[in-house]
Amino acid sequence: MRFAAWLGTFLLLALLTLATPPSMATQDDPYAALGRFSDVLDLVEKNYVHEVTRDELVNGAIKGMLEQLDPHSTYMEPEEFQEMQIRTTGEFGGIGIEITLRDGRLTVIAPIEDTPAFEAGLKSGDIILEIDGQSTQGISLLEAVNKIRGPKGSTVSLTLIHQGETKPYTVSIKRATIPIRGAKSNELEPGYLYLRLMSFNENTTKEMRDAISDYTKKNELKGIVLDMRGNPGGLLNQAVAVADTFLSGGNIVYIKGRDEASRENFDARPSAADVAAPMVVLINAGSASASEIVAGALQDRKRALILGERSFGKATVQTIIPLSDGSGIKLTKALYYTPGGRSIQAEGIVPDIVVPFEEPGEAQGNGPVMREKDMRGHIEVGGTDKPRHGQAELTDEVRLRLERDNQLRMALQFVKKLPDMGLIGAGK
Repeated sequence: MRFAAWLGTFLLLALLTLATPPSMATQDDPYAALGRFSDVLDLVEKNYVHEVTRDELVNGAIKGMLEQLDPHSTYMEPEEFQEMQIRTTGEFGGIGIEITLRDGRLTVIAPIEDTPAFEAGLKSGDIILEIDGQSTQGISLLEAVNKIRGPKGSTVSLTLIHQGETKPYTVSIKRATIPIRGAKSNELEPGYLYLRLMSFNENTTKEMRDAISDYTKKNELKGIVLDMRGNPGGLLNQAVAVADTFLSGGNIVYIKGRDEASRENFDARPSAADVAAPMVVLINAGSASASEIVAGALQDRKRALILGERSFGKATVQTIIPLSDGSGIKLTKALYYTPGGRSIQAEGIVPDIVVPFEEPGEAQGNGPVMREKDMRGHIEVGGTDKPRHGQAELTDEVRLRLERDNQLRMALQFVKKLPDMGLIGAGK
């Protein structure tokens, strides 16, 4: 299939360079381009050094046509189209990473938490140089996905290089069944709930709202830390529903194609289940797409304080179009904009408070360490904050997470102070 895709790209390039009489290449003749395509198709089919079928050539040409548009538009053959549908509705065999092509290089957007890729230490921004010893130079995104995914229990070897480093390394990862889990929760301190969103699949909003409901039945909810670090995104309707949980009205996001009439608004609706507790949202470079919709909405509406690192910067909207033979195309049809009219495409969401993640033990090293007082525009709060009663009741999992995660520790400190600062509204 890689050969067919390459050949299709060659075919399209040939179409662009093949000389034709000026009379044929006019805008008034919509069939001129199709004529050139037919000519080249016939030439390749009859004269190429190896025998190729017309289906191979046409499928490769479609792939090349779509993939030269942008990294997210693509053609999927029937098997690929079926696998794509599984990603948001079921389970699949793989290692648990979201990948993209960035500047022609196969790049990890984020590993999914509690998956083999996460446990193997893969990080956002990692560049995948080889898959099972084969170079990823010129590979298509779908081809890479198909090579990395496979039966549960089998292994895949990846040669990677961490962002900012120069020495590659190879790791062998055993594939597992990757569950499509959207949310989980823990209590950080009495009254303060930690919500972790790993993806935006069809169950994410329900799982998140159930966690909030279960907690508030037994506890007073004083604040929420919403963690979307490493969340590669997913379904648009789930992003809207998650944001709607914390907003009582107004715009969440709008999308717009190439003409103004294509604009579509997605607004919050008031509900008795709306959550008005103070919020801090955590993001990083692995927070993409649907994660950025939620963060952008809560930031623009002054509903939450955004903390962490600049997000990934994917603000394109794709539509899935099935074709008659069981194949399909994924086509970029619009850009999305935050309530304030921002397009964060290739820019990302810039946190209100920028806090680089510190690896455990980094503070004992010789490098610079960022503290709150060192941050530009840090907030001065008078008095001291005494330890809350009940801290000893923290589970080992939460205590370890707080000890190892400087961003989460700071988020908890801020969410406790927000009511006194008067900076975050209810998002009405």
